[in-house]
Amino acid sequence: MKIAAISDIHSNVYALNAVLKDIKTRGVNVTVNLGDILYGPIAPRVTYDLLMAHNIVTIRGNQDRQIYEATKSDIEQNPTLAFILNDLGPEPLEWMKALPPTHQLTDDVFLCHGTPTSDLIYLLENVETGKPVVRSEKDILSLLGNQKSSVVVCGHTHIPRAVSLASGQLIVNTGSVGLPAYCDDEPIVHAMENYSPHANYVILEKHDSDWSVNTINVAYDYQKAAQDASKRGRDDWAYYLSTGRANS
Repeated sequence: MKIAAISDIHSNVYALNAVLKDIKTRGVNVTVNLGDILYGPIAPRVTYDLLMAHNIVTIRGNQDRQIYEATKSDIEQNPTLAFILNDLGPEPLEWMKALPPTHQLTDDVFLCHGTPTSDLIYLLENVETGKPVVRSEKDILSLLGNQKSSVVVCGHTHIPRAVSLASGQLIVNTGSVGLPAYCDDEPIVHAMENYSPHANYVILEKHDSDWSVNTINVAYDYQKAAQDASKRGRDDWAYYLSTGRANS
């Protein structure tokens, strides 16, 4: 079994196109997408169209919900959200609404965006210091709850990481295809940074009873994505995209 796992595309069709081309060279059995797909000031509809041309197992993330659950007030207060909805049209909204929040891919492999029970909580990282710090094993196991799969694949934090637990479980974060850094104020103000503009994804491969994890960093024309973000008044995103840093 060889799995390509992508997540957090955030409407970055330039990064997605480069990643999908790279995946084609890897001889994978299945590609999975862990959500936060179309939210971003880059190219939502074109990103959706590209995904529809490929056979990818997909779940939804918190910012997928943010798009289709948006109220009139949300849209009025968020020009980026208004742009996304105008660019997408109705078909992608119906597609996102139909996506499951989690998916049991095989007996061994479980997919979620954040944790098995929440698309808003970081499974592997505590951000109380303002920067990501790997949680204690006890805290990770608590967040896993009753999920006992050998491999749990998640996204949400945009930080590629693999953590082995005493339970024998392997927890893998794919990193982000389309947004290598960001700032957020929930649950507290914090920054996530990869320190390069590369697109990230992961290859998981089972050898007998063991799994190997290979984080792939893919070069692409990130300046095009940054220019699109700037055109839509998101110079913060342009900086994230072109540097992989959240703060100058």
